Amino acid sequence: MQPTVAISHDALRIDAAAETDRIVAAIREAVAHQLRCKGAVIGVSGGIDSSVVAFLCVRALGKERVLLLFTPEADSSPESLRLGRLVADALGADSKLEDIEPILRAARCYERRDQAIRRVIPEYGPGWKSKMVLPDLLSSGKYPIFSLVVQPPNGPQRQVRLTAEAYMGILASTNLKQRTRKMIEYYYADLKHYAVAGTPNRLEYDQGFFVKYGDGAADFKPIAHLYKSQVFQLASYLGVPEEIQRRVPTTDTYSLAQTQEEFYFSLPLEKMDLCLYGKNHGIPAAVLAPIVGIPEAQVERVFSMIDAKRHATRYLHLAPLLMAPVPEIK
Repeated sequence: MQPTVAISHDALRIDAAAETDRIVAAIREAVAHQLRCKGAVIGVSGGIDSSVVAFLCVRALGKERVLLLFTPEADSSPESLRLGRLVADALGADSKLEDIEPILRAARCYERRDQAIRRVIPEYGPGWKSKMVLPDLLSSGKYPIFSLVVQPPNGPQRQVRLTAEAYMGILASTNLKQRTRKMIEYYYADLKHYAVAGTPNRLEYDQGFFVKYGDGAADFKPIAHLYKSQVFQLASYLGVPEEIQRRVPTTDTYSLAQTQEEFYFSLPLEKMDLCLYGKNHGIPAAVLAPIVGIPEAQVERVFSMIDAKRHATRYLHLAPLLMAPVPEIK
C-alpha cells in the first residue's frame, strides 16, 4: 500500500519576515566576506524577481551601495522601464539607464533574427512583430513544440510551426540581448567594485529558463531557492510597488507581448510551482492533482516535462569543463 502523503494549498507558504532576515544576512556575508565587494549591481526589468532582489540588496547593503541598471532595447516594453523606475524611486537607490539597442544593431541581433524568421515566413520584414510560443499544456495533447506568432503592419496575427533551423536561429540571435545586458552589468560591477546579483527564482533556475553567460551569470543569486509564489510573498512583505506585484510575468524579449507561460512553462506559474514542489518532494500525481486542480494524467505530463527540461538544460548549470584536473585555488 502506498504511504499517505500530506500536501495542501499552503505547501509553499513561508514566513516572509524570517526568510527576508535570513537572505539579508546571507547577502551581507556573500558580498563582503566571500566576494569581497563593496556593493551590488542589479539589472532591474520591472518584473517581480528583479524588484524583490533589489529590495533585498538595499536591506542588506544600504541604498548607497546598490546600483540599479535599466537596459532597454528596440523590442522592450516601455512599461518595463517605467516600472523599473518605480523600484528605484521606492528604494531611493542610484540607477543608470543604458540603451543597448545600438550594441545589438552593431552585433546584427535584429538582422540575424529576421533572417531566421524568413526561413518560415519569407515575407517577414520591417514593421512586422513576432514572438515564439509553446502550446498550452492543459488544453493541448500535443508534445510542446515551439511555434512563431507574427503580425504584419495593419494585419492580423498568424501562427506557424517553427523548423529546428529557424528556432535555433531566433534563439541564438535573441540571446544576444541577455548577454549584452550582463556585459553592461559587469562593466559597472568592475567600475565600482560591486558584485552582480542574479534574479532567477527556483522555477527558472531548476528548469533552465535563463541564458548561459546572460541572465544566468551572476556572483550571487538571492532567490534561486524560492518558488515563484514565494517570491510574490516576499514582494508583499518587502513593500514592492503593487503595480509590479500585479504584473503578469513576461519575457520582454520579443516585439509582441509575451508571457513566461507562453514562452517556456506551458502552464500557469502557480500550478507549475506546485507541480515542481510535488516532483521535488516525491508526491504522487494522484495526490497532487486535486491540489493543483488538473487531472492526474496532466500532472504526470508535467512531471515528464520537468525531467526533460532538467536533462536538456543541464549544460547551462555546468562550469567550463577541464580536460585535466587543476588544483583548486584556496
